[in-house]
Amino acid sequence: MSSRFQFNPLKIRTRFSYEKVPGDSQASSPFGAPLIKSWKHRNPLWANRLQRPRLSLARIITILIVSLLLASTLGTSIYRRNRWNDSPKGGEERKQYHWEHYPRLNGFFNGIRTLVPKEQWVPEQEYIQKSQSPNPEDNVKPKWPPASKEPTMDPIVFNPYPKWDSPAYLKNHEKVEACYLDEAEKINPPDIYAYPGIPQNMTLPFFGSYEELGMNDKVCFERFGRLGPYGYSYSREEGGLQMSDKSERNGQEAIWKTEPKVDYRNIDWGAAQKTCREKNKARFVEGVPAEPKEGEKAPPTKERTKRHAYILRTWTGYKYSDYQILTIRAMINELAIKSGGEYDVHFLLHVKDNSLPIWSSDEVYRKTIEDNLPKEFWGMATLWSEQQMRMYYPEPFPNNVYNHAKAPVHSVYRSAHFAMQWFSQVHPEYDFYWNWEMDLRFSGHYYEFNNRVGEWAKRQPRKGMWERATRYYIPALHGSWKNFTEMVEDEMYNSDEKPVWGPPKFENSGMLDSPPETEPPRSYLADNYEWGVGEDADLITFNPIFDPAKTNWVFRDDVSGYNLDLPEPPRRCAIITVSRLSKRLLDLMHIETYLMKHHMFPEMWPPSVAFHHGLKAVYAPHAVYFNHDWPLDVIDGTFNHPPKPTDSVFGWGEHNQLGNSFYYNAGFSSTWWRRWLGSREDDEGGTEAEEAGSGRLCIRPTLFHPVKYEKGAE
Repeated sequence: MSSRFQFNPLKIRTRFSYEKVPGDSQASSPFGAPLIKSWKHRNPLWANRLQRPRLSLARIITILIVSLLLASTLGTSIYRRNRWNDSPKGGEERKQYHWEHYPRLNGFFNGIRTLVPKEQWVPEQEYIQKSQSPNPEDNVKPKWPPASKEPTMDPIVFNPYPKWDSPAYLKNHEKVEACYLDEAEKINPPDIYAYPGIPQNMTLPFFGSYEELGMNDKVCFERFGRLGPYGYSYSREEGGLQMSDKSERNGQEAIWKTEPKVDYRNIDWGAAQKTCREKNKARFVEGVPAEPKEGEKAPPTKERTKRHAYILRTWTGYKYSDYQILTIRAMINELAIKSGGEYDVHFLLHVKDNSLPIWSSDEVYRKTIEDNLPKEFWGMATLWSEQQMRMYYPEPFPNNVYNHAKAPVHSVYRSAHFAMQWFSQVHPEYDFYWNWEMDLRFSGHYYEFNNRVGEWAKRQPRKGMWERATRYYIPALHGSWKNFTEMVEDEMYNSDEKPVWGPPKFENSGMLDSPPETEPPRSYLADNYEWGVGEDADLITFNPIFDPAKTNWVFRDDVSGYNLDLPEPPRRCAIITVSRLSKRLLDLMHIETYLMKHHMFPEMWPPSVAFHHGLKAVYAPHAVYFNHDWPLDVIDGTFNHPPKPTDSVFGWGEHNQLGNSFYYNAGFSSTWWRRWLGSREDDEGGTEAEEAGSGRLCIRPTLFHPVKYEKGAE
């Protein structure tokens, strides 16, 4: 491990007093000095006031230049999203990005005929290094082609749930009642299957860690074991979707030796979810007495199980493919039914036609749902419209700094969070609300991922929390999470930055009081990474939480309701609105909106409210893969330490995200996902290639975004 990542207190050069609760004095101009100066040099406050007038000639010219550059960047992103092979076709030439010159990685596409136990697995990056080593003992050659067309091992039931009936669980929790898919309680919720191994030379993720999140890192999932139990691989006459007829299928029959096929033609998921919740309602009530111990006068109360709303943001006119239906069935079954009602899955359905009186006619409400959702999900929808939000959060929202989108404040593009806030007020029974998008896919088990992410966030201390959240965790470079934590603190000590410690103090002319429990119980130096441990996170994001004032992210100044004669308030942002939000955070967002008339662009609003009020916010280091073999120091420098704002990967430098598995414009994510489904992509993969090669793909739990369309074997 390089010495630059080892904490050395002798190197500390403090430029501030840790004994005072530090604030955040970042008030950078949107188009001023930060574009050409290091972000460590803060603008004086008067510079912000000079740059406020939005109709000045200089600002108009600057905006035009920025708009042209942005259009060019977005055009490139669209181009890359649809055509992004390394080799241009038809004589077409373009300049390649720097990362495209790194070697392509292909271990993602190794199949089930190459499965090995985790202990024998050599990641692709390590194999490349060994194959280039002068030491003959390092030259590991894989066996190729595979000797058999059958998988090298059998699939197993994947069960990430606690042992509900164990004495250890029942000691502190109420009994979990089993749930079913039908009213007669004859149809058991299905299991899914994983292979207890990893394809040899499967690529290692650059960002994130299964081990750190507490996930099972020794298994992989292929399409039959993951989606088969939801109807993928059996006929419509049996109640399935019959989608696997042209797929490579060796070994798939193993799951049907013990797994019954569910007839989904008459399943009512909303009714099944409601019944499950009702059967287990004792789990969600405070104050249930626990079993008394011998000699105890008053037995302790059992721990209340916290509840989650898992919210799918959809809209009228959305087309549900069979693949989308498989995904939604998996969510409901794994999160709600098999967990004993811990989750409720909801469709938050945006009605685009503002003239529909969805709030005054039950008939219109019902028909809108029936016209826009598959029948099996009818009982799970909540409708909303922009017109409804105009009444719920009425104008004005004054003093906008800069509306780059040129859209009304109530448009879903600028205020997708309005509906989430409203939903949390209509449904106050939940502790947490998951903001989920329709173009997300996950290859693993939903309950394992959601549960482990939440538990990991709960273990995180507040000290260094915001600083760690700004960076991608690269285990191959940073080592353990403890080492990463110390490295971030070391970097902060040797910079001009002040650590965030409680709600920041900044100039304003009207702010809500922050919850009293968010004030630090001790000074920053006196805290030994203790404060916050065991506290549920108010916000969990899946991309870093960065300071947009330090970047040229185009929406960083879409801020309303604050005094324009003062510097812009400090802000935080996480690209892609996918997140878990606490009821406490959503309540504050709601009150800030309707009472204070404060507003920001959707990807800025939840992190900024959490920041202003000292709530607990974390970026979960889930696995993110890249399709090029970046040098570790380069990927760290590019994503974590860009030399100037124009290089930020959350702005004009976002082309660096094109080759990964999770970002708003990631091109590789949808390609890899469709290859996993059996599709032929860019003249590679597909049934014939799988049959002739290593079989169908088997991948570790991975969150994909975006996946705009799906297809399988053809």
